[in-house]
Amino acid sequence: MPEDHHDVPEFIRQVGAKETRKLRAQRRVTRTVWSGLGMMGLVGWSVVVPTLVGAALGIWLDHRYPANHSWMLTLLIAGLTIGCVNAWHWVAKEQKEIRAEQEEKDADE
Repeated sequence: MPEDHHDVPEFIRQVGAKETRKLRAQRRVTRTVWSGLGMMGLVGWSVVVPTLVGAALGIWLDHRYPANHSWMLTLLIAGLTIGCVNAWHWVAKEQKEIRAEQEEKDADE
């Protein structure tokens, strides 16, 4: 610990700044090509799964309860809509995180 009391606030500020940088580095996810491909895969599956579930449920309903309209087509479109909304949610969340990181980086400079 420095013996001169005038150096203590500067020392505390430096330690605080170093701690802040370390915490940010721990939170920050390394954005690589692979993480981008992973995100595209996540977005893709968030669209595909509800679409296929809707189509499968529609086929089951068409066989179980025949009607003048196609349940498969109706639920396929509903599943696709739900999947697109879900994908939009994931992309918006990721974009928000990227913006926050960029603003933190700009504030540090």
